[in-house]
Amino acid sequence: MRILIIEDEVTLSKTLSDGLKEFGYQNDIAENLNDGRYYIGIRTYDLVLLDWMLPDGNGIDLIKEIRATAPKTSIVVLSARDDRESEIEALKSGADDYIKKPFDFEILLVRIEAKLRFGGSNILEIGNLIINPEEEKIIYNGEEIELKGKPFEVLTHLAMHKDQIVSKEQLLDAIWEEPELVTPNVIEVAINQIRQKMDKPLGITTIETVRRRGYRFCFPKKA
Repeated sequence: MRILIIEDEVTLSKTLSDGLKEFGYQNDIAENLNDGRYYIGIRTYDLVLLDWMLPDGNGIDLIKEIRATAPKTSIVVLSARDDRESEIEALKSGADDYIKKPFDFEILLVRIEAKLRFGGSNILEIGNLIINPEEEKIIYNGEEIELKGKPFEVLTHLAMHKDQIVSKEQLLDAIWEEPELVTPNVIEVAINQIRQKMDKPLGITTIETVRRRGYRFCFPKKA
Protein backbone atom coordinates (compact mmCIF):
# COMPACT_ATOMS: atom_id res chain seq x y z
CA MET A 1 0.00 0.00 0.00
CA ARG A 2 1.34 3.43 -0.94
CA ILE A 3 0.38 6.68 0.78
CA LEU A 4 1.11 10.27 -0.26
CA ILE A 5 1.59 12.74 2.59
CA ILE A 6 0.99 16.35 1.53
CA GLU A 7 1.96 18.34 4.61
CA ASP A 8 4.16 21.44 5.04
CA GLU A 9 4.96 20.88 8.72
CA VAL A 10 8.29 19.06 8.33
CA THR A 11 8.32 17.50 11.79
CA LEU A 12 4.76 16.20 11.42
CA SER A 13 5.28 14.81 7.92
CA LYS A 14 8.46 12.99 9.02
CA THR A 15 6.68 11.58 12.08
CA LEU A 16 3.82 10.34 9.89
CA SER A 17 6.21 8.89 7.32
CA ASP A 18 8.31 7.03 9.89
CA GLY A 19 5.24 5.74 11.70
CA LEU A 20 3.56 4.49 8.52
CA LYS A 21 6.73 2.74 7.39
CA GLU A 22 6.78 0.79 10.64
CA PHE A 23 3.40 -0.64 9.69
CA GLY A 24 4.51 -1.59 6.18
CA TYR A 25 3.20 1.38 4.22
CA GLN A 26 5.29 2.90 1.45
CA ASN A 27 4.96 6.66 1.34
CA ASP A 28 6.10 9.87 -0.31
CA ILE A 29 6.13 13.36 1.17
CA ALA A 30 5.14 16.59 -0.59
CA GLU A 31 5.44 19.91 1.23
CA ASN A 32 3.19 21.93 -1.09
CA LEU A 33 0.49 21.66 -3.75
CA ASN A 34 2.93 21.76 -6.64
CA ASP A 35 4.94 18.80 -5.34
CA GLY A 36 1.70 16.99 -4.54
CA ARG A 37 0.54 17.38 -8.14
CA TYR A 38 3.90 16.03 -9.33
CA TYR A 39 3.63 12.84 -7.28
CA ILE A 40 -0.01 12.30 -8.20
CA GLY A 41 0.97 12.60 -11.85
CA ILE A 42 3.64 9.88 -11.72
CA ARG A 43 2.37 7.44 -9.10
CA THR A 44 -0.79 5.67 -8.08
CA TYR A 45 -1.67 5.97 -4.39
CA ASP A 46 -4.06 4.00 -2.24
CA LEU A 47 -4.54 6.97 0.08
CA VAL A 48 -3.58 10.65 0.32
CA LEU A 49 -3.12 12.48 3.64
CA LEU A 50 -3.84 16.07 2.64
CA ASP A 51 -3.18 19.14 4.76
CA TRP A 52 -5.75 21.92 4.34
CA MET A 53 -3.47 24.96 4.41
CA LEU A 54 -0.31 24.74 2.29
CA PRO A 55 2.28 27.38 1.35
CA ASP A 56 1.08 27.66 -2.25
CA GLY A 57 -2.65 27.24 -1.82
CA ASN A 58 -5.61 25.41 -0.40
CA GLY A 59 -5.29 21.63 -0.12
CA ILE A 60 -9.05 21.27 -0.62
CA ASP A 61 -8.61 22.49 -4.20
CA LEU A 62 -6.49 19.43 -4.94
CA ILE A 63 -9.25 16.96 -4.11
CA LYS A 64 -11.03 17.36 -7.44
CA GLU A 65 -7.76 16.84 -9.31
CA ILE A 66 -7.09 13.62 -7.40
CA ARG A 67 -10.63 12.41 -8.02
CA ALA A 68 -10.27 13.12 -11.76
CA THR A 69 -7.10 11.06 -12.17
CA ALA A 70 -7.47 8.48 -9.39
CA PRO A 71 -11.12 8.07 -8.37
CA LYS A 72 -10.38 5.00 -6.21
CA THR A 73 -7.77 6.76 -4.07
CA SER A 74 -8.96 7.53 -0.53
CA ILE A 75 -8.40 11.10 0.69
CA VAL A 76 -8.05 12.07 4.35
CA VAL A 77 -7.88 15.80 5.11
CA LEU A 78 -5.72 16.91 8.05
CA SER A 79 -6.52 20.34 9.44
CA ALA A 80 -6.05 22.58 12.45
CA ARG A 81 -9.54 23.96 11.78
CA ASP A 82 -11.85 22.55 14.43
CA ASP A 83 -15.13 24.11 13.30
CA ARG A 84 -18.01 22.04 11.96
CA GLU A 85 -18.31 24.10 8.77
CA SER A 86 -14.74 23.26 7.66
CA GLU A 87 -15.32 19.56 8.15
CA ILE A 88 -18.51 19.72 6.11
CA GLU A 89 -16.73 21.67 3.36
CA ALA A 90 -13.94 19.11 3.13
CA LEU A 91 -16.33 16.16 2.96
CA LYS A 92 -18.56 17.88 0.41
CA SER A 93 -15.46 18.60 -1.69
CA GLY A 94 -14.84 14.85 -1.98
CA ALA A 95 -12.69 13.94 1.02
CA ASP A 96 -13.34 10.53 2.59
CA ASP A 97 -12.45 11.64 6.11
CA TYR A 98 -11.52 14.73 8.12
CA ILE A 99 -9.11 14.61 11.06
CA LYS A 100 -8.46 17.59 13.30
CA LYS A 101 -4.97 18.50 14.48
CA PRO A 102 -3.44 17.64 16.83
CA PHE A 103 -4.34 13.96 16.58
CA ASP A 104 -3.23 10.65 18.04
CA PHE A 105 -1.21 8.61 15.53
CA GLU A 106 -2.85 5.36 16.60
CA ILE A 107 -6.29 6.80 15.92
CA LEU A 108 -5.11 8.09 12.54
CA LEU A 109 -3.70 4.66 11.70
CA VAL A 110 -6.97 2.92 12.55
CA ARG A 111 -8.91 5.34 10.36
CA ILE A 112 -6.44 4.88 7.51
CA GLU A 113 -6.84 1.11 7.75
CA ALA A 114 -10.61 1.51 7.72
CA LYS A 115 -10.52 3.67 4.59
CA LEU A 116 -8.22 1.23 2.80
CA ARG A 117 -10.30 -1.73 3.89
CA PHE A 118 -13.64 -0.32 2.79
CA GLY A 119 -12.48 1.99 0.04
CA GLY A 120 -12.80 1.36 -3.69
CA SER A 121 -11.04 -1.61 -5.20
CA ASN A 122 -7.94 -1.07 -7.34
CA ILE A 123 -8.41 -4.38 -9.16
CA LEU A 124 -7.97 -3.99 -12.92
CA GLU A 125 -10.11 -6.09 -15.26
CA ILE A 126 -9.09 -5.85 -18.90
CA GLY A 127 -10.88 -8.42 -21.01
CA ASN A 128 -9.95 -11.84 -19.64
CA LEU A 129 -6.97 -10.43 -17.73
CA ILE A 130 -7.31 -9.49 -14.05
CA ILE A 131 -4.57 -7.64 -12.17
CA ASN A 132 -5.04 -7.42 -8.41
CA PRO A 133 -2.46 -5.00 -6.89
CA GLU A 134 -3.77 -5.58 -3.37
CA GLU A 135 -2.86 -9.29 -3.44
CA GLU A 136 -0.09 -9.07 -6.06
CA LYS A 137 -2.01 -11.51 -8.20
CA ILE A 138 -2.61 -11.89 -11.95
CA ILE A 139 -5.33 -14.10 -13.40
CA TYR A 140 -5.68 -14.87 -17.11
CA ASN A 141 -8.60 -16.99 -18.35
CA GLY A 142 -9.23 -18.11 -14.79
CA GLU A 143 -5.66 -19.26 -14.12
CA GLU A 144 -3.19 -17.48 -11.85
CA ILE A 145 0.05 -16.28 -13.44
CA GLU A 146 3.28 -16.31 -11.45
CA LEU A 147 4.66 -12.76 -11.66
CA LYS A 148 5.84 -10.99 -8.52
CA GLY A 149 8.00 -8.11 -7.31
CA LYS A 150 9.10 -5.28 -9.57
CA PRO A 151 7.90 -6.92 -12.83
CA PHE A 152 4.41 -7.11 -11.31
CA GLU A 153 4.60 -3.45 -10.22
CA VAL A 154 5.79 -2.36 -13.68
CA LEU A 155 2.96 -4.24 -15.37
CA THR A 156 0.41 -2.82 -12.92
CA HIS A 157 1.62 0.76 -13.35
CA LEU A 158 1.50 0.50 -17.13
CA ALA A 159 -1.97 -1.09 -17.00
CA MET A 160 -3.21 1.75 -14.78
CA HIS A 161 -1.98 4.17 -17.45
CA LYS A 162 -3.41 2.14 -20.33
CA ASP A 163 -2.76 3.57 -23.81
CA GLN A 164 -0.27 6.11 -22.43
CA ILE A 165 3.44 6.03 -23.21
CA VAL A 166 5.41 5.83 -19.96
CA SER A 167 9.14 6.55 -20.02
CA LYS A 168 11.79 4.60 -18.13
CA GLU A 169 12.35 7.61 -15.89
CA GLN A 170 8.65 7.79 -15.02
CA LEU A 171 8.59 4.08 -14.19
CA LEU A 172 11.65 4.44 -11.97
CA ASP A 173 10.09 7.39 -10.11
CA ALA A 174 6.77 5.59 -9.72
CA ILE A 175 8.03 2.21 -8.50
CA TRP A 176 11.51 2.38 -6.99
CA GLU A 177 11.87 3.96 -3.55
CA GLU A 178 15.25 5.47 -4.44
CA PRO A 179 15.25 5.72 -8.25
CA GLU A 180 18.47 7.70 -8.26
CA LEU A 181 20.34 4.64 -6.95
CA VAL A 182 19.37 2.29 -9.78
CA THR A 183 19.98 2.37 -13.53
CA PRO A 184 17.27 2.41 -16.22
CA ASN A 185 18.40 -1.12 -17.15
CA VAL A 186 16.30 -2.49 -14.29
CA ILE A 187 13.21 -1.48 -16.31
CA GLU A 188 14.41 -3.54 -19.28
CA VAL A 189 14.98 -6.52 -16.97
CA ALA A 190 11.46 -6.20 -15.54
CA ILE A 191 9.88 -5.88 -18.99
CA ASN A 192 11.81 -8.92 -20.20
CA GLN A 193 10.55 -10.97 -17.24
CA ILE A 194 6.97 -9.96 -18.02
CA ARG A 195 7.40 -11.11 -21.60
CA GLN A 196 9.16 -14.35 -20.70
CA LYS A 197 6.97 -15.38 -17.74
CA MET A 198 3.64 -14.11 -19.01
CA ASP A 199 3.37 -12.96 -22.62
CA LYS A 200 5.31 -15.72 -24.32
CA PRO A 201 3.72 -18.69 -22.49
CA LEU A 202 0.21 -17.25 -22.96
CA GLY A 203 0.69 -16.09 -26.53
CA ILE A 204 -0.30 -12.51 -25.77
CA THR A 205 1.31 -9.06 -25.79
CA THR A 206 0.74 -6.82 -22.80
CA ILE A 207 3.51 -4.25 -23.26
CA GLU A 208 4.95 -2.72 -26.39
CA THR A 209 8.18 -0.74 -26.67
CA VAL A 210 7.83 2.72 -28.18
CA ARG A 211 11.25 3.52 -29.59
CA ARG A 212 13.12 6.26 -27.70
CA ARG A 213 10.01 7.13 -25.68
CA GLY A 214 9.22 4.27 -23.33
CA TYR A 215 6.57 1.58 -22.97
CA ARG A 216 2.82 1.28 -23.41
CA PHE A 217 0.33 -1.27 -22.09
CA CYS A 218 -1.41 -2.62 -25.19
CA PHE A 219 -3.41 -5.68 -24.10
CA PRO A 220 -5.53 -7.16 -25.63
CA LYS A 221 -3.24 -7.71 -28.56
CA LYS A 222 -2.24 -11.03 -30.03
CA ALA A 223 1.48 -11.83 -30.15
